[in-house]
Amino acid sequence: MKNLGWKGSTSGFSAYSTAEEVTTYKRNLTGLTDIVTGFVVPLIHFIVCCLQLLMRMHNLNDIRTQERQRSAGVEPARVLAVRNMDAGRNVKEAIPKESPNAKIDVMELDLSSMASCLGVLGAISKVKRGATASSEDGTAYEFIIRISRMWFFGRKGPSGFSASSTAEEVTQGIDGIGLTAIVTGASSGIGAETTRVLALRGVHVVMAVRNLDAGRNVKEAILKEIPSAQIDVMELDLSSMESVRKFASEYTSSGLPLNILINNAGALSSPSKLSQDNIEPLFATNHIGHFLLTNMLLEIMKKTVQNSKQEGRIINVSSVGHRIVSREGVCFDKIYDEASWFSYGQSKLANILHANELARRLKEGGEEITANSLHPGAIHTNLLRHQGFVNALFSLFGKYMTKNVQQGAATTCYVALHPQVKGISGKYFMDSNIAEPSSQAKDAELAKKLWDFSLSITEKK
Repeated sequence: MKNLGWKGSTSGFSAYSTAEEVTTYKRNLTGLTDIVTGFVVPLIHFIVCCLQLLMRMHNLNDIRTQERQRSAGVEPARVLAVRNMDAGRNVKEAIPKESPNAKIDVMELDLSSMASCLGVLGAISKVKRGATASSEDGTAYEFIIRISRMWFFGRKGPSGFSASSTAEEVTQGIDGIGLTAIVTGASSGIGAETTRVLALRGVHVVMAVRNLDAGRNVKEAILKEIPSAQIDVMELDLSSMESVRKFASEYTSSGLPLNILINNAGALSSPSKLSQDNIEPLFATNHIGHFLLTNMLLEIMKKTVQNSKQEGRIINVSSVGHRIVSREGVCFDKIYDEASWFSYGQSKLANILHANELARRLKEGGEEITANSLHPGAIHTNLLRHQGFVNALFSLFGKYMTKNVQQGAATTCYVALHPQVKGISGKYFMDSNIAEPSSQAKDAELAKKLWDFSLSITEKK
């Protein structure tokens, strides 16, 4: 409780200290520069990095030392923390032209990776042993964080697309006529945009939605724009295994083929303490529901591939939030507990592990079906519907910091339809290009363990 908070022995501040109080220094920090650009990364990574750097800066040498150094012609050493090391080195080479005495170090920093943030902080800590944050020669450090990969200035990757590419752009010229796709969570956000663009390319889309009225409204809006669109709406509540089984049964009875399965639906938080099956709600909705759905529809996809002679594709929409997890990655012994700080990240990590293990099994079985996962980007959708304050902030400022829905659906549509992805399986995509997930996401043993654990849950219910 904040009223019972006590001050820490090191900082002298507590849980109820205000921002003004903790930044009221007796020391003058004028001259220290902390430039942070780009908000494509999750807010939590940004906050963690800034707070950690503030803690380092809190221990800087007295400004009088810096003044003496400046008067002696000694410039503070600057650390450029950048994602693109080549770009950082170019900046390093350019600075001495203006400041011949400048001391520049370049460190690699990807704010979408918690491990990268902590790695840079660890490297800085090694430089600054003891009570001060100075270098070994006593020179104070200025920290300049230069994130070169802002989504609105994103460079095109090997695919020819970037973070600013839209779903229509990445599918331009692709003919999806004759294909059938299921999109979960298709009644809003990137799910609705994915449905629209797939339908625009001629794909028959089945919208698997929890709210039928919302789904029908999206369908009507798309039909007004694309009269020839083939869209069906079916009810699916991924937090309930009973609902998943009902959906799979009805889909099987419909006789429809299945070329593409997009496991898009997700929740960031839940008003419920446990799911209908007494499972932690985010793990139940984001992973278990999709795991069961995929298994139950897999035979239909295999038959479709045999009949159509076209590759089947399974896409799990994960998140860069998969990096925010406990040391174990997936806490198997707490799946039946209420949601915790790591619940969302754990469920998103499970999405990647699921796709990787599924890809391995499909390849082993000789199936022409691929399974991949992706991070759509930071997008303001109703994923934040249960986070009132954060949702309000994103409503006000999100358009300046995040992708729009058209850009957010791009990677999903790219992996679902683009011929460049043919035969690629077990990969993680971001900004319509192959990307690197966390080391835990590439842990084959953890993926196998999760598969067996998920199977045990879904088989006994």
